Amino acid sequence: MEVKDFLIELCESAHVSGFESEGAEIVRRAFAEQLPDVSIDKFGNVVGVKKGRGKGKLMLAAHLDEIGLMAADIDERGFVRFTTIGGFDARVFPALEVTIHGREKVFGVIGVLPPHILPPEDRSKAFKAEDLFVDTGYSRERLQELIGVGDIITINNKAVTLKNDLLSAKSMDDSAGIAALYAAMKKLQRTDHDLTVYFVATAQEEVGIRGATTSAYSLEPDIAIAVDVGFGKTPDMDESKALEMGGGPGIAVGPGIHPAVYETLKKCAKAAGVKCQTEVIPSRTGTDADSLQISRHGVATGVVSIPLRYMHTPVETVNLNDIDSTGRLLAEFVKAFDDTDLEVALCL
Repeated sequence: MEVKDFLIELCESAHVSGFESEGAEIVRRAFAEQLPDVSIDKFGNVVGVKKGRGKGKLMLAAHLDEIGLMAADIDERGFVRFTTIGGFDARVFPALEVTIHGREKVFGVIGVLPPHILPPEDRSKAFKAEDLFVDTGYSRERLQELIGVGDIITINNKAVTLKNDLLSAKSMDDSAGIAALYAAMKKLQRTDHDLTVYFVATAQEEVGIRGATTSAYSLEPDIAIAVDVGFGKTPDMDESKALEMGGGPGIAVGPGIHPAVYETLKKCAKAAGVKCQTEVIPSRTGTDADSLQISRHGVATGVVSIPLRYMHTPVETVNLNDIDSTGRLLAEFVKAFDDTDLEVALCL
């Protein structure tokens, strides 16, 4: 399967935090095309293994879950009130088309009061999730036969190809990271290397970095790289806090990043001819790395970020070349530790 096709299929599936099974099966199937050993653990993480010749272990992690909504109430008229799972930007909710995943899939739209009847002082205010509702057209009685409180709700957004290799869809955060893992394993398919590599699509990152916690504890990696998304530059952004679209992956530097991992990533980018950027993260990274770094007795951890515009909206946008560059960088990083004493290489 081509990386772009895999990415689109994953983005258009439902894989809200805690309810990732549909997306997990898509990932398991794609990983199994490239790797002999792929499984889904009891927490919902997808783990693919490529054996190495040595004893060292590398974990490449990108989170599987997407932000979404959850049905909170069905009122007497059949309108569905909802709450958010993860940090959804409520400003984008009005007029979205959605699917409620109940006993059957139910289509609906998120409605709002028209501006004509809003008080003047409220017309410039952003709506809150608790003030909105999903309209399915069903009566309450019929709707209760199809869905229930606690069912997840996803946005109906098909992936859209834009000019200059841009692709826009929901859940690029972090389907793009998983696509980069897929790209890396394809590039490593006929390559021998010392490190055993664990390609992990982690569950429940958006609600507490949970899947990374359980999988790292189980796998006990020596080195880990969290592959996530970073803020892509737009005209209204502070450029010092953003990454250039098409400029290659951002390689993070900061207190949560192991210096040897950072330096090796930079050297690998140069060796592979991969354009890269430096991402300054002076505190928590807000990625799986925050958990990976402190797993068990500590893990030498890095972060690689794919530039992404419009984070936590239904139109998250990436440059496909950045995903390919990230895959090339990760593949080069895997080979960088051949014939290397890890204790010496990772010594601070």
